Amino acid sequence: MAFKIFVDGEAGTTGLQIRERLSKRSDLEILTIDPELRKDVNERQKLINASDVTFLCLPDAAAIESAALCTNPDTCIIDASTAHRTNPDWTYGLPELSANHRAAIAKSKRIANPGCHASGFILGVYPLVSAGILSKSANLACYSITGYSGGGKKLIAEYEAAENMGHAALESKAIMAPAPYALALSHKHLPEMKKVCGLDNAPFFNPVLGPFYKGMAVTVAIFANELSKPMGPEALRDAIAAHYEGSHFVKVMPYEAAPVLFNGRLDPTACNDTNEAHIHVFGNDRIMQVTTIIDNLGKGASGAAVQNMNIALGLDEGISL
Repeated sequence: MAFKIFVDGEAGTTGLQIRERLSKRSDLEILTIDPELRKDVNERQKLINASDVTFLCLPDAAAIESAALCTNPDTCIIDASTAHRTNPDWTYGLPELSANHRAAIAKSKRIANPGCHASGFILGVYPLVSAGILSKSANLACYSITGYSGGGKKLIAEYEAAENMGHAALESKAIMAPAPYALALSHKHLPEMKKVCGLDNAPFFNPVLGPFYKGMAVTVAIFANELSKPMGPEALRDAIAAHYEGSHFVKVMPYEAAPVLFNGRLDPTACNDTNEAHIHVFGNDRIMQVTTIIDNLGKGASGAAVQNMNIALGLDEGISL
């Protein structure tokens, strides 16, 4: 018998991506709401409680409302919003962090899908803190460049407006240049970055919008004097690789003292259209950087949500990913 799946908020960017990933699966039955009733509380409640898994692809307030509509103890809710990521009653949906995290997802009925920037930061930092290599009191700085699709339909339309897409190289418009944002230093992903890694202090976080549709590179600066023992970049890389050994989706890339890569540059789109995360370590004996590359719509959103669903249903986590 097929599992019944409902996507509450299927018209949004993440909802559409989840629907697309699940559309060809024969082991699932996708419950569809009449477009005219997509804001009808009674209809949504009926579909949520008829499902085995409901994805919430909604703004925070609406996600809280939808979660409260669920009265069926067998329905698993996977929330893609920020609303429940630091709620102790919800399981944080990043299974690669540890066997305990994976086991919690497998038995949970309330799973909070991680944020995209947060996923990149946590994947790079958590192994170092959990191993005692990096102190919980460490002061960290994080720089993250991301494709504009993470901003939703309004921002996508702004970037893809005809007057912005067609121009000569020497006449580039401001919107086509990298653009730092969240300048009040209070980005909504900071609480989960701090809590999940067990840090005493939230990192300094500088997110940047890039003039490309999707993909992201999240970089954390690691100073050697913050480490519990002398360790250079290659040893740091090996410690992270040991943590993710055997991981299906997280790949720690070979160390390169003089990186060749993409003409000596990192490509933030390298994991696009996959659910993979590629972790690179560069630097010297004084300062290092840990950079995680993901698809902000994949491992940073819909891919992670589908992976969590697969685990919660007792299926191979890589199906349709």
